[in-house]
Amino acid sequence: MSTGDSVELRHEQQFVDRLYVRLDELRAEREAAARSALAQLGNGMQAKLERDVTADEQSRSAAELAGVESGLCFGRIDHADHADHIRNGEGGGHHHIGRIGIRAGDAARTPLLIDWRAPVARPFYLATGHTPMGIRRRRHLTTEGRTVTELHDEILDLDDRTRTGFEDHNADGVLLAALNAARTGRMADIVQTIQAEQDRIIRAPHRGVMVVEGGPGTGKTAVALHRAAYLLYAERELLAKRAVLIVGPNPAFLGYIGEVLPSLGETGVLLATLGELYPGVRATGTDSPRAAAVKGRVELADVLAEVVRDRQSVPDPVLEIDHDDYGTLFLERAMAEDARARARSTHLPHNLARPYFVFHLIDALTEQLVDRLGADPYGGPNLLGPDDMAQIGKEIATSAEVHAAIDSLWPPLTPEGLVAEFLEDPRGYVPDADAEAIRRAPGAPWTEADVPLLDEAAELLGVDDSAERAAKEAERQQQIEYAQGVLDMSYASRTYEFEDKEESDQGQGDAAEVLSAHDIIDAERMAERQEEADHRSAAERAAADRTWAFGHIIVDEAQELSPMAWRLLMRRVPTRSMTLVGDPAQTGAEAGVGSWHEILAPYVEDRWEMVRLGVNYRTPAEIMDVAAAVLRAGSAEFEPPTSVRSTGLRPWALRTDAAGLPSAVASAVARELPAEGRLAVIAPAALHRELAEVLDGVTAGAAPDLTHQLVLLDARQSKGLEFDRVLVVEPDAFKTSDLYVALTRATQGLGIVHSRELPFPAEGLAEAVGAGGRL
Repeated sequence: MSTGDSVELRHEQQFVDRLYVRLDELRAEREAAARSALAQLGNGMQAKLERDVTADEQSRSAAELAGVESGLCFGRIDHADHADHIRNGEGGGHHHIGRIGIRAGDAARTPLLIDWRAPVARPFYLATGHTPMGIRRRRHLTTEGRTVTELHDEILDLDDRTRTGFEDHNADGVLLAALNAARTGRMADIVQTIQAEQDRIIRAPHRGVMVVEGGPGTGKTAVALHRAAYLLYAERELLAKRAVLIVGPNPAFLGYIGEVLPSLGETGVLLATLGELYPGVRATGTDSPRAAAVKGRVELADVLAEVVRDRQSVPDPVLEIDHDDYGTLFLERAMAEDARARARSTHLPHNLARPYFVFHLIDALTEQLVDRLGADPYGGPNLLGPDDMAQIGKEIATSAEVHAAIDSLWPPLTPEGLVAEFLEDPRGYVPDADAEAIRRAPGAPWTEADVPLLDEAAELLGVDDSAERAAKEAERQQQIEYAQGVLDMSYASRTYEFEDKEESDQGQGDAAEVLSAHDIIDAERMAERQEEADHRSAAERAAADRTWAFGHIIVDEAQELSPMAWRLLMRRVPTRSMTLVGDPAQTGAEAGVGSWHEILAPYVEDRWEMVRLGVNYRTPAEIMDVAAAVLRAGSAEFEPPTSVRSTGLRPWALRTDAAGLPSAVASAVARELPAEGRLAVIAPAALHRELAEVLDGVTAGAAPDLTHQLVLLDARQSKGLEFDRVLVVEPDAFKTSDLYVALTRATQGLGIVHSRELPFPAEGLAEAVGAGGRL
C-alpha cells in the first residue's frame, strides 16, 4: 500500500476531480432552477403552486447533492476482462462506486459514478478470492475533502500474478482504519466498508417483517439506516409517496444518526422517537419505570375502551330539560338506552357514532312532545298536522338546552381530554397500586408512555369532521359558482367580439374560429385548478398526520418498546413492511417486551424472518470480555458477539469511598480525555448533578450535544451510541442489562470508578490505584 506520487494515484485524482466538477455543475443547475422558479411572477393560485413546487423540488435536490460531498467516490471494481478491454482500445471494464449515481453532461448521459445500491455495484461488497463474481480487482479510495490520499487494492483473481503498489495484503485494512478512527459525536456511514453479512440484510426484499438481532457493536443501526437508503433507491416510486419512518430510542440517538442518510443522498425520511408520533403533542415529561410499565401493558387498550363506554351514559331514571317554548321535556332512561344501543350497533368510534345517538334522541323527544301537544282529549287521532310536527322537530333539534342534555350523556371527546381525565383518577379501572403509579397531576407534561395511550384513544374516539366537510363543500360550491361567472363573462365577451368582427368583415368571408376558456373547460374543473395543493414532502406530511400509512418502518432498540407502543406502530404500517433492530440481552425498560415472538405474534403470527449479526466491529476483545462477564453471571450459556480487533489495552477499575467519588471521576476524566475523539461518563442519573459540577466542559441533560468532547449520560441514553473512551461510574447501581450496555460503548478504552462492590467478576480488569495512574 502506498500513498506516494504514483501514476495510479494521479489517475484516480484526475477522475475524482472530474466527478466533483460534474457534482458542482449539477448542484448549480438545481440552485439556479430553484431561484428561477421563485422569480416567476405568474398570477393566480395555479401559477403560485407550480412555482412553489418547482422551487421546493429543486432545493431538495440541491440539498441531496450537497450531502454527498464528503467521500463522494470510495471504490472501484475492475472486471476480469479489464485487460482485454484495454488491449482492444475499448476502455471500460471497470466501474467507480460512490454514494450516488452521476452521469456526464453529454448527449449519451454516460455513467461516471455507480450508485452503491445499484446491482452492478454489489460485487464490491460480496466478491472474494474464492468467489470473485467476475471481478479481478477491488480498489478502495480514501479521500480527505476532494483529495485522494490512499488506495487499497485487493486482487481477487487468484491466478492473476499482477501486483500493484497499492495491494493490501490485509483485506480488512480499510475496515480497521475506520473502526480505529476517532469518533466525532455523529455516526458515520459504513457505505465504504459494508460487510457481506450486512449487505445481504441491507438488500433483502422489503416485503414483510425482518428482525435484525445482534449484540453490541455489530452494526445493527448502521445496517438499518443503509437498508432505509437502499429501499428508497429500489422502491423509489412507492416509498417517495408513502415515506419511511425510523423510530429511535431518544433525541440524543436521533441527533447521533441524523447525518447518515443525508450523506447517502437521502433526505426524505422521517426520524422520530415514540414520543413524537402523536401530532401536536411533544412528550417532555418523565415516567417512573413502574408507571411506564403499567401504561405500556396491552390491557390498557381494554381499559381505555371501558373509559369511553362509561362516557356513554343514560339518565337514572329521567333527565328533565327546560325548553323555552314547550316547558319541561323528559328524557327517559329507556329512550337513552335505545339510542345508545343503536349508536353502538354501528361499531363506529365514539365521536362518529354520536350523531346516531343525537338524531335518535331528538326523534324520540319530538315524538314525545307531539304526543303531548297534539293529543285528542277524546281519544281521537293526533290533532297536529305534518307541518306542525316538522316545526316542533326543528325547534327541538336547534334547542341549546336539548343539545346540552344530550352532551351530558354522550359528550364529544378528544383523545387528550379523555386520557388526561383517566390519568388524573385511574381508580376503579386498574388496581390501586397501579393507579397510584400512573396518576398524573392536572396540566403535567405528557410522557413518552402517554403517546400510545393518546393514539389508542384517538382510534376509539374518531373525529367527527362532518361540519368541516360541509364547510369545505360549501366553499367548493362557491368557487364553482365564481368560476361559472368567469366563464359566462368570457362567453359574453367573445360574442361581442364576434359581432364586431362580423360588422367590420362584411363581404370578406367567415370570421375565424377562436377557442375561449369556456370551450375547453367547465366551471368545476376550473375551480379545482385554483385549489391550493399540498406540496410538502411525504415525510413532512406524514409527521403531521396521525393516520398516515408509511411504506416502511425501521425501529431501533425495538426490544425496549411496550405492547401499547407496538399497537401504535402497527397502525402506521398496514402492510407490515418493517425492519426491527435490537438485542433482547440489552432490554432495559420494564415495559419492554424483549421477545420477538411476543412482539410480532399478535400482528403477523409466525410470518417474519430473523437474521443475526454475530461480529462485533466496535468493542475491542479486552472490553467485550469484561462486559460478557456481567451477563454470564446470570446465564452461563450467554455468548457475546465476536470482536474483530484487540487494542492490547486492558479495562481498569478504581475503587474509592462514596464521598470521594466525584473527585475520583474528575481525575480519571483528566487522565483519560483523548486528544482527539470523545469520552463519555456513564453514571446513574442520581449522580449527574454532583458530577456535572466537577467536570469542566461537560454536556449533559435530556438531549446532550454529542459533538462535545466530554458527555455525561445515563445507561439508557447511551444506547446505540459509541465513544472512543468510556468511564462507567458506580456500576452496582445499574440493572444488569443497562450495565451491559454501558460497558460496551467504547471503541478504545474503558475505565470503571466505584465506591461499592463490583456486581460482576473482576477478571480482565486492571486495578487503578488512587487518583494517579493505573497499573
